[in-house]
Amino acid sequence: MHSLIASPFLEQHVLVRPGSRGGALLPEARYEELRALDIAEPAPAWLADAVRDQWADLDAAGRPAGDFLLVRQPSSWGYSKASWEVNLGCNYACKHCYLGLKVNSGMPLDDKLRCLDMMAEAGVLWLQITGGEPTIDKDFMRSYRHAFELGMMLTVSTNGSLLWRENLLRLFEECPPYRVTVSMYGATKASYDELTQQEGAWDLFVQGMNAARRARLPLRVSVIVTEDNAHEEQAMVDLCERWGVEHEVYTNMTPTIYGGGEVLAAQSKEHLRMRKQFTGCNAGHTFFHMDPHGLVSICKIGRDDQISLPQEGIEGLARLGSIADRLMLRTGGCSGCQLSGSCTVCRPLAKHFQEAKAPLASYCQHGRKKAG
Repeated sequence: MHSLIASPFLEQHVLVRPGSRGGALLPEARYEELRALDIAEPAPAWLADAVRDQWADLDAAGRPAGDFLLVRQPSSWGYSKASWEVNLGCNYACKHCYLGLKVNSGMPLDDKLRCLDMMAEAGVLWLQITGGEPTIDKDFMRSYRHAFELGMMLTVSTNGSLLWRENLLRLFEECPPYRVTVSMYGATKASYDELTQQEGAWDLFVQGMNAARRARLPLRVSVIVTEDNAHEEQAMVDLCERWGVEHEVYTNMTPTIYGGGEVLAAQSKEHLRMRKQFTGCNAGHTFFHMDPHGLVSICKIGRDDQISLPQEGIEGLARLGSIADRLMLRTGGCSGCQLSGSCTVCRPLAKHFQEAKAPLASYCQHGRKKAG
């Protein structure tokens, strides 16, 4: 199993290590040298030096390159990152969840693996695996291992409820993730179980986090602040700091992917914050999202005009850039807005808020001006 990956990344070439935040840029000539290297040949001296400088615990000197190095091939498609909902199913029923109905459905394993192959061919180096709750999917472990073997740097977004399972911990030991992002829904059993609407959810979260910390997984916690747990915001942050894990606080709720506004009731009005100015993104051009049925969209929010990867194959991605450009145009209630140049949400997200008949203050500067 490889412990290093040499890969194109946009207009550059990188050397990265699964499970590690570190990395190094490779001159194109060095990358091409590695592409031409026979796997039985020893690693060139410059590579051994670069590895030693970046990762002191990894010795590449004199070792056959094939023992530790995977060299990814160039892609003409120009993608570098993607996210994938393995399944919308979940073992929780969180009041704030933007996915709406938690339907257990998706592709058979063969199609999942074929879609991962196409992602790799498209150039995807960084892949976020999410859900629903991805670890409850019956094909999660095989899909994860396949993506790892293709040379992807993997982030798993999870509620942490199953991180204590030995088979999952073994998988992460053999195929280290780049990051495991765990959502946190409270600092006490009462608030946690209330928001997730699942008795025992807090106990599973603590059990999973304890196991993940013992296994030294690369954890990051997403602290979710809602009406139910807003009084525990500082307690949640304090717990993350006591555990010694990275964390980021999220306070703004969004409508469901179907444009439903029912989840906005979970918003803590005191914690509604103005988002940063939206200055554009690479959705659909260097990044894309795939849902459980292999339907590709520009991102998790802009799901109009999806492309079926299982049916159309990788050639379908050729339409994604034009779809992105069209979805980003200010239309509907945003047409002619004099504040659009400093808007804090992209057009697809604004469309969801409008469909949900959300208060302007939750996403639009006009609403904030009126509220003030």
